[in-house]
Amino acid sequence: MCGIVGYLGNKEAYPILIKGLHRLEYRGYDSAGVALINKNNDLNVYKTRGKVADLEAFAESKDTSGSIGIAHTRWATHGEPNNVNAHPHYSQSETLALIHNGIIENYSVLKKELLSKNYTFSSRTDTEVLIQLIEYIKESNHVDLVTAVQLALGQVVGAYAIAVVEKGNPDLIIAARKSSPLVVGIGDGEYFLASDASPIIEYTDKVIYLDDEEIAIIRRHEEPKITSIENVEKTPQIQQLSMNLSQLEKGGYPHFMLKEIFEQPRTIRDCMSGRVNVEGTHVVLSGILDNKEKFLKAGRIIICACGTSWHAGLIGMYMLEEYCRIPVVIEYSSEFRYRNPVIYPDDIVIAISQSGETADTLAAVELAKSRGAFIYGICNVVGSSISRATHGGSYTHAGPEIGVASTKAFTAQVSVLTLMTLAIGKVKGVISEENYLRITKELQSVPAKMEKTLLLNDQIKEFSKIFTYAKNFIYLGRGYNYPLALEGALKLKEISYIHAEGYPAAEMKHGPIALIDTEMPVVVIATKKGMYEKVVSNIQEIKARKGKVIAIVTEGDEIVKEISDYCIEVPLTEECLVPLVAAIPLQLLAYYIAVTKGRDVDQPRNLAKSVTVE
Repeated sequence: MCGIVGYLGNKEAYPILIKGLHRLEYRGYDSAGVALINKNNDLNVYKTRGKVADLEAFAESKDTSGSIGIAHTRWATHGEPNNVNAHPHYSQSETLALIHNGIIENYSVLKKELLSKNYTFSSRTDTEVLIQLIEYIKESNHVDLVTAVQLALGQVVGAYAIAVVEKGNPDLIIAARKSSPLVVGIGDGEYFLASDASPIIEYTDKVIYLDDEEIAIIRRHEEPKITSIENVEKTPQIQQLSMNLSQLEKGGYPHFMLKEIFEQPRTIRDCMSGRVNVEGTHVVLSGILDNKEKFLKAGRIIICACGTSWHAGLIGMYMLEEYCRIPVVIEYSSEFRYRNPVIYPDDIVIAISQSGETADTLAAVELAKSRGAFIYGICNVVGSSISRATHGGSYTHAGPEIGVASTKAFTAQVSVLTLMTLAIGKVKGVISEENYLRITKELQSVPAKMEKTLLLNDQIKEFSKIFTYAKNFIYLGRGYNYPLALEGALKLKEISYIHAEGYPAAEMKHGPIALIDTEMPVVVIATKKGMYEKVVSNIQEIKARKGKVIAIVTEGDEIVKEISDYCIEVPLTEECLVPLVAAIPLQLLAYYIAVTKGRDVDQPRNLAKSVTVE
């Protein structure tokens, strides 16, 4: 993986492809490349390790002419990041070129077979095996390129989103997907390919989302043709994008991450729009109402997610059990799919994913579906794989999230889970009217309280400079704040590369307290609602061992302020909603520590925005 762009039309392809690669840089990558068919029908491939800017410098003196091309940013899975392993990959005769997101799991078997047919390989990638296989099938069976791609993909085990071009054939791009996203954009006499809509929106809002094992045959001056691997023709479903170009720009902020932190009041309002009435007395979530009987009969809810989405899901578990009185378990998607879980027909599986393309979560969805469970999706991207694979669901409406470290997606997911809790509790008749009205009204006030919390930006920016020395951090919280402690630690790890761990505050004395000394900063979420007195005791234990305490407290708190080294005050809110407000100072703390250390906060090392491989 990571990013795919393609173009076929009446303009020069190279500038469009390069701009598209820049749009996809947020996904994280280690090399970039482009394949173009010029006016003489030559197939030119240029690629290099490093950034898209390095590719531009490399190709500056090269022939980049042509109105058809494919381009790629790679995040290494097979073979180290270098010029040879970068995409696109030529076939042995250099008449075909291919780009690929995903993993070909049986590549070694296929490679061994091709070696026996006198094929040679220059890279250590699974992708080169696929393009060599396509060429072998095309030549040995005397078939056209479309048929060769269909036959080759029939032999492949794994995940893929691919695009293929052919020397001497400047009017054709072939694309295909399985378990890795791919979208076809339809313009005025021109066509676009991309792994997500961000490179396309500048040119068209009409797209086709490919389904698993579908192949798009894109020919100049013809409508796109969609077939299956088995050559069964499909009717393309053209959809309209709701994204706009301004959402993909920094808007004056130095980083997308900071912009997205400051967007959270708006995204929470967008999340509630049309779902909570003006008076704050009624929640309408169509995904729940349309599947009312499923939720009434549900014996258990299983939440499947990864990373930040798992932390949001843990908060959701607490809420659903407290207010809906239904057993809830939360699973890491990667573990759930491999441990032969017990799933009953009256189970509801909630799958949470910002991108809607997370490979492990998508596989968990398919497993649960095969066992007869009802699947409910929570994701941000309209038309994503999870949104299409689930029986029902809710979009978070957070808008594009470009920064690799998730911020607004987290609070949007928690907001949707809050709305779900209120809607399910009401449908089941188990949430009291008092709790229902109080939480609904308070949720409406959260965006304003977020805006007030964002006014602490300069304060956090200033004292965060103190902690660049740290090698380790501990984050502590109890109840609803424990998942938030996990999320705060993850943010710091992701973008500053400082080791950090989150714990339930009461667990500190069961081992982690051994780490406390003058060099160990401890972030404690100690807001008034919840087990406040017990958290105060935990802080005193830390101070007795000379630990440095950064406390997130409720406005007006004097007790914790007195015993902490640094204090950040946030507005009072309902206990279950504290993570929405208190997440902001944790995000800002991680951001400013990383900036002070000179880190690339939008594209941290080794990370990709959408994890579409295992």
